[in-house]
Amino acid sequence: MLREKKAALVILEDGSIFKGRVFAGDGDALGEVVFNTAMTGYQEVLTDPSYKEQILVMTYPLIGNYGINDEDLESGKIHLEGFIVREYQDSPSNWRSKKTLREYLEENGKIGIEGIDTRALTRRIRTKGAMCGIVSTRTDEVSELIGKLGAYPGLVGRDIVSGVTSTKPYLWKGGTDLPIEGLTPKNGVCRVVVLDCGVKHNILRSLDRSGCQVVVVPADTGAEEILSFSPDGVLLSNGPGDPAPLARQVETVQGLLGKVPIFGICLGHQILSQALGAKTEKLKFGHHGANQPVKNLETGKVEITSQNHGFVVVPDTLPQGAHVTHINLNDNTLEGIRYPSRKAFSVQYHPEASPGPHDAGYLFAEFALMMQGRR
Repeated sequence: MLREKKAALVILEDGSIFKGRVFAGDGDALGEVVFNTAMTGYQEVLTDPSYKEQILVMTYPLIGNYGINDEDLESGKIHLEGFIVREYQDSPSNWRSKKTLREYLEENGKIGIEGIDTRALTRRIRTKGAMCGIVSTRTDEVSELIGKLGAYPGLVGRDIVSGVTSTKPYLWKGGTDLPIEGLTPKNGVCRVVVLDCGVKHNILRSLDRSGCQVVVVPADTGAEEILSFSPDGVLLSNGPGDPAPLARQVETVQGLLGKVPIFGICLGHQILSQALGAKTEKLKFGHHGANQPVKNLETGKVEITSQNHGFVVVPDTLPQGAHVTHINLNDNTLEGIRYPSRKAFSVQYHPEASPGPHDAGYLFAEFALMMQGRR
């Protein structure tokens, strides 16, 4: 028996209104509305902490057809605020599937909307830029919803990281987080401390597969405490929102520079750049997808990368001694830097993929070599 689906509204801050139907959840959701161009990987996207306080539009038209499994989670829960698709498939067909996308969204208290003209919505965002929006299944009173949207503060200038980071240090081993009390001597293994600004599980898996001992610490952990773990390297993780207000994390990195090798990913790249004195700015509509071409200026090769960011480092503000290593071939924005004298490097994209291609996975091996003193 087919379920009758309630009407739903999506309203952008410029007054644009899109009508659709509910396939999961109920109520209102506020956030910055962004689009993702990946054809697969919606489960990884849903559980990526970098999407905190965002409403996500999938440009691929059919979503839900392989359900939700236990292996592809990037964190313990859904972090985005609302999920918009053209057509939802409620009868998944995949041998790993444990539940439907609808069931998973509702378990996490999130709203899913279908029947939206996602092409028109995406074109609106591309033309006008990323905008805040509201999704509602509760009412069709547009004036009420616009008033609620007008009170939403947006992402710029706000610390979103504090809402997704871990609350205490822990060990990551074999896909499981363990009490920090179980930390054992290194015995020749590289120990990496991960500053958790909203870290994806596949970053931790990638470090684990590289043979590293992985310690994860909350985002507000200071340099002295990080160094007390005697790390061979520090990884600055991905995370949500605007890097500009993250003064605490910038101060931490400044206290680590030159003392231990550092590898930054996405927000971690922006934090490292700010610690070196660079500035960041907001992109018009951001990079969200699994098909972004990036040129490695050191090798001349082009890598197809997974990306999820709305802010970018301004190249002209980098200090002397910092080298640009990667650029985006779609818009020439900065995608990677290296600071050899401090043994620090970072990329704006996601070498761990999940979802997306594995072209940049070599960076974890490069980090391991740096920690071993070979680079």
